[in-house]
Amino acid sequence: MDVMRLAEAERRDLADFLESLKPDQWQVRSLCPEWTVHQVVAHLISYDELGGPGLLARFVKGWLGPGDVNAVGVREYATRTPEELVALIRRYARPHGLTAGFGGAIALTDGLIHHQDIRRPLDAPRQIPSDRLVAALRMALRSPRLPARRNVRDLRLVAGDIEWSHGTGPEVTGPAEAILLAISGRPAALADLKGPGLDILTQRVAAGG
Repeated sequence: MDVMRLAEAERRDLADFLESLKPDQWQVRSLCPEWTVHQVVAHLISYDELGGPGLLARFVKGWLGPGDVNAVGVREYATRTPEELVALIRRYARPHGLTAGFGGAIALTDGLIHHQDIRRPLDAPRQIPSDRLVAALRMALRSPRLPARRNVRDLRLVAGDIEWSHGTGPEVTGPAEAILLAISGRPAALADLKGPGLDILTQRVAAGG
């Protein structure tokens, strides 16, 4: 599986979708409660221009200032216009720097999740290619930055729309996209899932991990 190629395709799809949005849609609250659509996009592209020294400076600002490392990037890049942000996504369609880590899996997983963070509140569903979903689910379950590994402990996840499953225990079933979002901490996706393990997953997501 060429994950870098999948990450690049996901970014190009996102750029195409963002170009279709009206100005007021950029101000809609995303599934990330503290961020608008504009701020989510700012976050998505806020690492690709950073080399080693810039990345270190970003982390120092995050440790010493308000918020966290991601908040620093959002503050810096949310000053860009929607057109400027889309142009950056196209320029860095092939991920660079930190987001290119794990063969592009960081960019793919972060990008796919945040793409849905934007689309769901705008009521703009899409058909996500199954290979992107499988790669993103794999990365989410091993990422130290996401709560997925803790959320799915002793549960069995089964995607009903693609060939993918994980774990043992009480079962949670549903679309792969909803599973990915839910285990990554998005309560809005829980309504699309079912099974005897759903109550456990719901409690963990509500508790923040």
